[in-house]
Amino acid sequence: MSLERISAEAALSQLNNFSEVIDARSEGEYAEDHLPGAVNWPSLHDDERKIVGTQYKQINAFEAKKLGAALVAQNIATHIQRDVLDKPREWQPLVYCWRGGKRSGSLALILDQIGFRVTLVDGGYKAFRAALVADLPQLAARHRYQVICGTTGSGKTRLLQALGAQGAQVLDLEGLAHHRSSVLGMIPGLPQPSQKAFDSRIWAALRSFDPARPVYIESESKKVGNVAVPEGLIAAMRTSPCLQLELPEDERVALLLEDYDFFVQDIEFFCDRLGALTEARGKATVQDWQARARSGDVASVVRELLVKHYDPVYLQSMRRNFEQYETARVIAPSDHSVAAMTALARTMLATA
Repeated sequence: MSLERISAEAALSQLNNFSEVIDARSEGEYAEDHLPGAVNWPSLHDDERKIVGTQYKQINAFEAKKLGAALVAQNIATHIQRDVLDKPREWQPLVYCWRGGKRSGSLALILDQIGFRVTLVDGGYKAFRAALVADLPQLAARHRYQVICGTTGSGKTRLLQALGAQGAQVLDLEGLAHHRSSVLGMIPGLPQPSQKAFDSRIWAALRSFDPARPVYIESESKKVGNVAVPEGLIAAMRTSPCLQLELPEDERVALLLEDYDFFVQDIEFFCDRLGALTEARGKATVQDWQARARSGDVASVVRELLVKHYDPVYLQSMRRNFEQYETARVIAPSDHSVAAMTALARTMLATA
């Protein structure tokens, strides 16, 4: 037998050493969060977990365990037939469930009996999550950051994407969070990850970076929509050098109308989101914005949002929270286009 167990801390550092990482939990547990790169082979599906749990409470543990064993055996057989028959002898999976117990143990035992070298995470996902949370602050502190600052619509996300395309190390927190980090930042049809999944995405990105090279990141606040940026990363960002991205007001309005085109296409959705600003801007102002948006004058609403709402709040936040903001080097593309951002990214990297 070649079944091995490793600690969650060892799994953190050895994650790339395995042929495949297998999450034996249900689909719902996997969707909330999972080890980076893991595939989902449920030993019990969501509905089956409920059935077994109900038997456990309403009948007794023995009957529930019998039913659970039958279901687990059926599911493991399906996984082996579908996913294992073509695996070579050298295939070495890492397997885990919630606490490294029965669900992952059953799968691991059968894979081990076939002849594969199988490794189990002691304590399962729960232990891995705790180890990841403990590792995040020191991992975040390991890197040097260049913080891209700039008022709303200045093209920070476009610049980050251009930098990434040119080979720079980029941590796109808004991309990882599926949110554009404002009251109007929700992206239709793209739900945000759970806090646990957001943390895991950040951890996976940070561990892939070379500490000898800078990491470009946007000047985010503590929250991106409904998820929070880990404290260790926020602390590192706020003491890092800043780059001030500047665009003329007309260019900023044009950029926002392009990047938030879904608001232009769905005015009622836009008006509904504007309603969230009532407390901050007053009922009369918001109702005026909504009326103008419905009449087709979205551009003037966007301009006022920038000048009256976003710019003052952003500048106050930057001066309060980013130690090197006042000494930021100004960078400016020729316009708001992707081509202009690409040209700026090339210049930045060439002179870095």
